[in-house]
Parts: sequence; structure tokens; C-alpha cells
Amino acid sequence: MALVGLLSDSHGEWLRTQEAISVLRNQGCDYILHMGDIETHEVLDALVGTNVSMVFGNCDFLSHLETYAISLGLDVQHPAGTVEIDGKRIAFLHGHDEKQYFRFLDDPSIDVVVHGHTHEKRDEMVNNTRCINPGALHRAPVYTVAVFDTSSDSLTFHELD
Repeated sequence: MALVGLLSDSHGEWLRTQEAISVLRNQGCDYILHMGDIETHEVLDALVGTNVSMVFGNCDFLSHLETYAISLGLDVQHPAGTVEIDGKRIAFLHGHDEKQYFRFLDDPSIDVVVHGHTHEKRDEMVNNTRCINPGALHRAPVYTVAVFDTSSDSLTFHELD
């Protein structure tokens, strides 16, 4: 059993990102995916010490942030990535690249696609693929992260203070 923490759209909100990481750790997450729109070094600093894979979003100054993230030892899989956890193949991207999103949906080996970008929570099936958006840590009516349990396929959203 693995618990995967999902977060997106930090938009420079490093204190809220720290809170999000704390919530995900307290839930017992073994692995964390960040779907981009990071914007600042401080948000990347908040991810240090976690087992995280990440992409960047349309609001990120890519070369500057990517170099810094790699120097911190973070797993950057920009512009899109995949991880296999407990036999589940999870694809992740920011969400503004619709062509890549549909490529993932068309790939029968992908079980779950996780994205951000819209700042809206989502958990639905599209054809045979589960599509998840954990919500956002900025410009959202409620700030949320999500925990995906790979063994039970359950998804739980968590609101931040």
C-alpha cells in the first residue's frame, strides 16, 4: 500500500506549501507529486526532504526554477512525467498542455492522470482513465491537497487552514 500526496498551483505561496507538505506527511504519504505553478525558490525549498516528483506550469520561469530544483535534488520530470507505484502507472502534468493530456488519456498503460492548472478539485473517469486535480494552494475558494491510496484506489481531499 502506498499513499501518494498530490498538490498543485503553489504560485509562490511557500508557507501554504509547507502546510500542504505537513498535511500530506501527517496522512502518511510515501510519495508526493507537485503539478506545477511553483513560481519561487521558497516553494521549492518547502519540497526538500520529501520523496517528490514535479513538473512546472505555465506561470513558472522554467530555466531559473528547474536549475534550482535540480540543485536541491528534486525529481524534475518537466513537462510531464510518469511514476509507477504499487503497479499503478500515474501520469502527471500541469494541465495547460492539452495535447500531452490527451496523449496520456490515449495511452492504455496509464491508470491515472493527475493535473493542476484549473485550480478546481476533480476526480472523474474519462474513458478508462481516472483524472484527478488536487485543487490549488492559491486563487481558489478553498485551498486543498489530495491523498491517493494506490491499494484501494481511494482519493481524499484535505482542506488547509
